Amino acid sequence: PPSNMAAEGDEDDYLSMSFAEPEPSKKETSLQRTARLKKEAAERGKVHSKKEREEQAKEAREKVLATELDASNKGAQMMAKMGFKGGALGKSEDARTQPIELLMKDDRGGIGMDSEKKRKIREAAEEFEVQQKKQKVDFAEFRERNKHAEVDMRTEGQMWSAMRTLEGLETGDVNGKDGASGSDEGDEQRHAAIQSPESKPLRSVNLLWRPLVKQRLERERNRRMRHDLDQSLSRNTAYDDPDADDDDKAALGTEVEILDEEDPELNEYESLTTAERLKKIVTELRDKYHYCFWCKFRYPDASMEGCPGEGEDEHG
Repeated sequence: PPSNMAAEGDEDDYLSMSFAEPEPSKKETSLQRTARLKKEAAERGKVHSKKEREEQAKEAREKVLATELDASNKGAQMMAKMGFKGGALGKSEDARTQPIELLMKDDRGGIGMDSEKKRKIREAAEEFEVQQKKQKVDFAEFRERNKHAEVDMRTEGQMWSAMRTLEGLETGDVNGKDGASGSDEGDEQRHAAIQSPESKPLRSVNLLWRPLVKQRLERERNRRMRHDLDQSLSRNTAYDDPDADDDDKAALGTEVEILDEEDPELNEYESLTTAERLKKIVTELRDKYHYCFWCKFRYPDASMEGCPGEGEDEHG
């Protein structure tokens, strides 16, 4: 019958059955108790490091400080017996209601050590600020020095150019960079007076362009000495040539070179600044030759009509 088949089907479906797990016993067994005691003993017997002890003490301290006072606190109970009902202490109602926090010192520094550290930090910050300002000032000074150096270099070039112009006008050789015209006669005079050191004493040259002649003489002497030295390499230095002049003897090392005579007038002139010497030369060109160094033009008379002025700034 169908009822018997259904009963047999229910009996055969044992795989879908669920079995309730037995509830664990709440009572601790002897084995569990032994394991727990061993674990606790091991924890108590463990030697903690200094860092671990400090961390544990810090955690315990923070836990205590974070706990507010309640009725179970001994101090709160004593204050309640004296009439304290909670709230702020003192006459002011807006006073603090929480205990003052503790600041634990972990080092060996004194009480004023923190203020000393703050002072050092403040001084270091002030010194750093001063250094920053000094760097800015140094950079500005550096730019200013470079600017002055460029101006001085430019002024020096103008001074040597003005010397050559004055030299050309006085010797009749104006074929140079700053001249307008010249002649063969003036060129011969210039070679005779300037390029031959023995032809004319240095002191007889105009003081304003005498440094130019001195520079040429020094270059020529150095060139001759190098030439004589090269020629003397194959000669016997022990041989004394009676026909050798002073330059030959100096080049051969057989005699010390005789120094030039002192020129106090030239030394005083060279002690002036470059701008002062340039001004003297420009004034000499205008007064004596009616020549404007800035216009690069020689005017027919002393009025120098058409010249903007004596200074470079006036010429734009």
